[in-house]
Amino acid sequence: MSAVADTDLRLRSAMRQVLLACAPGVLALFWVYGWGVLFNLLLAGSAALLTEALLLRLRQRPVLAALNDGSALVSGTLLAAALPAHSPWWLPVIAAASAIALGKQLYGGVGRNPFNPAMLGYVVVLLSFPVQMTHWPAPQPLDLGHSLNALLGLGERPDAWAQATVLDGLRQNKSLTIDELFASHPGFGHFAGRGSEWASLGFLLGGLFLLQRKVITWQAPVAMLGALFVISLFCWNGSGSDSNGSPLLHLLAGSTMLGAFFIVTEPVSGPKTPWGRLLFGAAVGVLAYLIRTWGNYPDGTAFAVLLMNLCVPALDRWAERRQTEAT
Repeated sequence: MSAVADTDLRLRSAMRQVLLACAPGVLALFWVYGWGVLFNLLLAGSAALLTEALLLRLRQRPVLAALNDGSALVSGTLLAAALPAHSPWWLPVIAAASAIALGKQLYGGVGRNPFNPAMLGYVVVLLSFPVQMTHWPAPQPLDLGHSLNALLGLGERPDAWAQATVLDGLRQNKSLTIDELFASHPGFGHFAGRGSEWASLGFLLGGLFLLQRKVITWQAPVAMLGALFVISLFCWNGSGSDSNGSPLLHLLAGSTMLGAFFIVTEPVSGPKTPWGRLLFGAAVGVLAYLIRTWGNYPDGTAFAVLLMNLCVPALDRWAERRQTEAT
């Protein structure tokens, strides 16, 4: 078997295992929010594949071989998991098309992207459609009819349809203690958001599977979660109304676990050296917390990843120089 064929085979195997590892988190999201999660998956996955096929055709590159590697489908799946459930149909389509066109094919295709494609697509729609992106539905599954109405923008939405996320509610809270906030806010669960905490545990389970299969390495996720825990513990000011939230809340809220095991571990846009991956993950954890707590967006994982993508060459050069000096 040639080296190219062996590389393609390993890429396809890795992408299939990543898709399998996403299943527990996606199923948890489906259990909490209902059919809208599956519609996101269908639309984002289809848009990613169609955009990839179209651009490959325009570039006169082999289409079927590239689509068969599974990377476009993985980007669409990660986007679908990160986008609000019951989004209008055009939101996951634009996000996935942007991820493939601007985050992947613009730089020459798989293996050449300097930015994480899924996070680039996420930021495109976050900046372009902030209202749709910052209001999630209440954590209750909707029946198929209401989900289709939301998808197509038809009919009236049910009462208490949209609400601020847990991270946004925490950031904007001025008068309630943490205990009162958990008791009064319908989106809060046992430790974080009613939806996000279960999905986070699902993505944690999938991440451990990827680690056990050696599809990903441990440095970036451990460093990200460790740095996020440390800074949130250091800045945690109790349960008063000015609290920034406990470390456990930050670990289980928002896209933390999805980011730790499925985003910062992306091999192309991330560092190639162990020390580089450690620094990359730690910086993403710290930046995500700073953006969550004092920035304009309630969940800063995507911005943190893209900012650190810019630093990857410098991180790898530093790590290689350190290793050379040590030997």
